[in-house]
Amino acid sequence: MAESSVVALPTPEALGRFVRDMLCSHDQLDPAQTPLYRAEVRRRGKPCGLIFHVEGPRMLKTSAVWAGEEHRILFYDSAGEKFGEVKLSESPAVEAIAA
Repeated sequence: MAESSVVALPTPEALGRFVRDMLCSHDQLDPAQTPLYRAEVRRRGKPCGLIFHVEGPRMLKTSAVWAGEEHRILFYDSAGEKFGEVKLSESPAVEAIAA
């Protein structure tokens, strides 16, 4: 069963921190020791969100997709199964993330 909640993440830093904490919590990783990788997602040449992932031992790779225009974050485990969804009451501008 996927988790679902509503949070406010007004800055790119808050968004990144929240995503890292959720991904690390899911796999019992230490956020202070786990790098967060991110890549911009584009639609028709314009930024529309970000994809994040963290890597752990034994080729563990957990991911999240921030769909900026939909104001939500989707979380996926190493098998590609969705384990959570968070709706955003406040989020950074997509253009600010692309900078």
